[in-house]
Amino acid sequence: MADEEKGNKRLSSSPSEDEPESKKKVSSTSAENDWNAEECRGDHESEEHWDLRKQFLLQNMGRFPKPRLICLSQVFANMEFLGCRYPDETMELVHELSLGIVEDYREKQKTRLQRTFVKASDAAERKTKGI
Repeated sequence: MADEEKGNKRLSSSPSEDEPESKKKVSSTSAENDWNAEECRGDHESEEHWDLRKQFLLQNMGRFPKPRLICLSQVFANMEFLGCRYPDETMELVHELSLGIVEDYREKQKTRLQRTFVKASDAAERKTKGI
């Protein structure tokens, strides 16, 4: 057997297998690419979060099978909104797939109000001093 499996990765002598996953095209029928991204919106998603995740889905539609793309879009949302971390290979793939989508969102986030944390002892001291 020319290919060997090791964990989740496949080792092969084929040069196309060395190509980054984001650059590979999935051979798919038009029926697989003919789906509505709106059906993927979660009930819990805010308008802002959904807009960004929807852009991710639309930008990458046809590059992966639908279930894989939906999973990657959720990983993208978790990374961007919740600060989740994933294995380096996954982080790199999602970063490549999200180029051109997140820049405006991140710029807007810089101008939003930032939380300021104060020690409870400092807050109590200020309250007693009437500040």
